[in-house]
Amino acid sequence: MERIFEYQITAAEEGRKIGDFLREKGYSRHLLRQLKETEDGLLRNAQPTFTTVALKAGDRIRVRLLEKAEGSEAIMPAPLPFEIVYEDEDLLVVNKPADMPIHPSFQNHGNTLADALTWHYQQHGEDFVYRCINRLDRDTTGLLIVAKHLLSASILSDMVGKREIHREYLAIVKGIPPENGTISAPIGRKKGSAILREVNFETGEPAVTHFARLEIRNGLSLVSLKLETGRTHQIRVHMGYIGCPLIGDYLYYPECSRISRQALHSHRLSFLHPITGKALSFTAPLPEDMEKAFWS
Repeated sequence: MERIFEYQITAAEEGRKIGDFLREKGYSRHLLRQLKETEDGLLRNAQPTFTTVALKAGDRIRVRLLEKAEGSEAIMPAPLPFEIVYEDEDLLVVNKPADMPIHPSFQNHGNTLADALTWHYQQHGEDFVYRCINRLDRDTTGLLIVAKHLLSASILSDMVGKREIHREYLAIVKGIPPENGTISAPIGRKKGSAILREVNFETGEPAVTHFARLEIRNGLSLVSLKLETGRTHQIRVHMGYIGCPLIGDYLYYPECSRISRQALHSHRLSFLHPITGKALSFTAPLPEDMEKAFWS
């Protein structure tokens, strides 16, 4: 994968060191080091240069990102179903199906989103390094961002930390919660379990979830949820805490008569493009199994 970036230096930027200029553009120290090792990785007015050089008005800086996919024993390319909602030179947005982990692990090989995307790009003869920006549980469906090179990954990861990537989830819960509200209750690991989480006001980490009830049917509610924090199992734990657990959740409410997984879907993603700054917003409709579970 090769990506070229060019920057025209203005009078206001004169005197700044190239490294400081690029760091403000989102280049990490690791990426700047990599440019030193790349042929024609960093040019000033078509000549090789260094990050310590001071800029002058009118300078033209050219950055060459060159990256080859390196084999990983953990990734086993496989033709698995998934949907690309959006793609450009810098990122893609994927609609992930249920029963698909996002990363390979000890018990998951050849069935992950990493495996599916690697196979997809192999078929197109393209190098690809998997960098998933936001995470979803194995059985949570919906939208994910994947960076296509180190610069977009660096900027997007920083945006996650600053809560500049906005996500909206849809869930089907047992019972009827208030029309809208905010759950502010710390979440921590449940004692004696490596997997389960619980609300714990003594040892938990701050967690805030905003919800709005959209529909009621057959004792179930369709709920929209937005997170201020990103704790493990946050939505599942918080909705159970207020007495409205997600149906089909084998960990926290294993009632699976209507659906065989937790009824949770990453419905909307909104963020600024890491390179162009353009506002992006994507939606993925409720998947078929959740439609059937709620409306039938």
